[in-house]
Amino acid sequence: MKLSKLLVVAFFIAFLAFTIQCVDTLLSPYCKPAGNGGFAWIAFQAWAMYFLAGCTLLGGVRTLLGYASGIVASVAIMELATVIGGYVPDNASFFVVPAAIFVIVVPVILMEKLSLVLLDFVPAIFVGAGVFFGFRSYIMTDGGFQGHVDVATTILICCALGLFYGVMTVAFRKRMEKQA
Repeated sequence: MKLSKLLVVAFFIAFLAFTIQCVDTLLSPYCKPAGNGGFAWIAFQAWAMYFLAGCTLLGGVRTLLGYASGIVASVAIMELATVIGGYVPDNASFFVVPAAIFVIVVPVILMEKLSLVLLDFVPAIFVGAGVFFGFRSYIMTDGGFQGHVDVATTILICCALGLFYGVMTVAFRKRMEKQA
């Protein structure tokens, strides 16, 4: 691709990055927790994951389902840690969360080999879990099940937004390459 075409692509992607931040700011009042500073960082991660997934619509679906699976795995870890924590003395509490992570990660890794093609994108599962844990650890939310639902909803909306931007990026770039 000629430099002039690449420059057009670069400006288009910069425009997309600009607009994703604008959309995030407009969506922010409607995403929980209320009054947050926005979650464009989640959309940017999902945008990158779209490329890691192969730049296809199927890859985008696998990414979205991976984020959802990561959220489910994270909730399972939190709940299992609570159960395990009820059975160990305080001096062993250091191992509660790591033990829960160990138990849950085994089936997550095995998902890669299952014939469930849409649930085998382990990198997206880990990113989704990381986003969920980061969100729950550093952003004040309501506790309990409703807090999980609110966080999951916000993450999946932002993930879908980022994936949409990934689709637009690839479509525009392909169009420019055909013109070259």
